[in-house]
Amino acid sequence: MKAHIENSITIKASIESVWIVLSDFNKYPDWSPTIKQFFSIPSVGQRSKVRLEQSKGPSMNMNPLFLNITPLKELRWKGSLIVPGLFDGEHYFILEKKSDHETVLTQGEYFSGVLIYFFRKMIYGVTYNDFKSFNVALKEQVENRNIL
Repeated sequence: MKAHIENSITIKASIESVWIVLSDFNKYPDWSPTIKQFFSIPSVGQRSKVRLEQSKGPSMNMNPLFLNITPLKELRWKGSLIVPGLFDGEHYFILEKKSDHETVLTQGEYFSGVLIYFFRKMIYGVTYNDFKSFNVALKEQVENRNIL
């Protein structure tokens, strides 16, 4: 079984400004409502422990494999609950330059595994709403910083 959620937001800032905040992993505890901490700086092909907090649910540490970190374009990782195949998620952030001063951020996740059926309500409810909350917080952080 599979599931997919995605949420986009337009940020009034350059793609460079958005990437600076999105890729500053040490600063997430200062502004992110859901991705609370990276325990090491992610690199492609490596795992980095990440602390996640849901607005209405448990907090958890996961140890995803980073699949893509392409500056100004994409950040993508894949994680599993306990063992691969039970409840897997491929999480992504994609940046799209709308103009020199506007960027579209799309955050999404592809879920798969035998437990998807039992987590569908959470995925399409709390998790989707938390994606929206993260996107708004990132937008506010970027626009308030006015980096570039």
